[in-house]
Amino acid sequence: MTSSQPGLPRSPRPIDRRTFFRYSAFAGVAVGGTALLAACGSDSSDSSGGTTDDGSKYGTVAVQLSWIKNIEFAGEYFALEKGYYKDAGFGNVNLIAGGAAGTGIEAGLDTGKIWIGLSAPQLTAPAVLNGLPAKIVGATYQKNPFAIVSSAAKPILTPQDMVGKKIGVQDSNQLVFGALLDANGIDPASITVVPAQFDPTPLANGEVDGWVSYVTNEPITLAAKGFPNHAMLFADYNLPLVAETFTVLQDTIDNERDKLKAFLIAEIKGWKDAIADPAESARLAAEVYGKDQNLDVAEQTKEATAQIGLVVSEDTKTNGLFTMTPKLVEQNIAALAKAKLDVTADQLFDLSIIDEIYKENPDLK
Repeated sequence: MTSSQPGLPRSPRPIDRRTFFRYSAFAGVAVGGTALLAACGSDSSDSSGGTTDDGSKYGTVAVQLSWIKNIEFAGEYFALEKGYYKDAGFGNVNLIAGGAAGTGIEAGLDTGKIWIGLSAPQLTAPAVLNGLPAKIVGATYQKNPFAIVSSAAKPILTPQDMVGKKIGVQDSNQLVFGALLDANGIDPASITVVPAQFDPTPLANGEVDGWVSYVTNEPITLAAKGFPNHAMLFADYNLPLVAETFTVLQDTIDNERDKLKAFLIAEIKGWKDAIADPAESARLAAEVYGKDQNLDVAEQTKEATAQIGLVVSEDTKTNGLFTMTPKLVEQNIAALAKAKLDVTADQLFDLSIIDEIYKENPDLK
């Protein structure tokens, strides 16, 4: 199968929202792992916008994660452990693991099963274009972790090196992979796309030449298993998309602004702790929140350290975590256009909330 066959459509055909959400339910990010973990605590969300009244100021809210409970959500774990959510007025925050059918963030917002979700521009944009009244209000990862991992003996150093090669691509990552090809002027027919899951064993076995991955995950796990490798970041080759973006309904922005600000403040505090202590982040991921995932503490520590460079940038050092500069927003809109997603910044982003938070709480920077 080549990428000119089913995968990334060259000109997206119109789809109704039901069809879109059925597809996006599988839209997890490209990270390793097998077993899927259910929410920490019961999923007490109902159809009332993912919030349950528990007597606290803001109630218990359901938060949809983009993937299984691993190190990617260290900031959320710290916010729970340190009581930052409770201090902000929440009775509890239910972290709902992603990665399985039916766990798409945009679908969850549309049905009212969740209050907020961690997603990505390339997933939220199609939903917005298909009528979902939602916006991105902040970005955890300033630089997206998507990468092509390959053998160190036969490294793929640039997108052009993929020509004539076999690349393992997961269904949920066809869109972003196609955008990488478009952004670098590569004919999809020149590459053989091999349908893949998230276990990179086929790369280690030599069945493919490259593998769509997260730079903070598969390269580290493969190296730990004795497979020297090279990772080529999408973000370094004309696709500077942010990731792990906070996505909410427009109604939340309009009618629950203080609640949203309180939540994001707790998140900022949690992520500051996670950045400061990769070892504890790894322990929480492997031994507490992801204890059913068979995660290795040492490996998670390496991933926690690696992701700091994605969360922290020169701009966030100045402006604060989760912020996006106008230039970064513009770059994301341009990158989405290369994926045939013609959405405007005003349609997709509302960064006024995070800007207000830092204006009112400069000590959080």
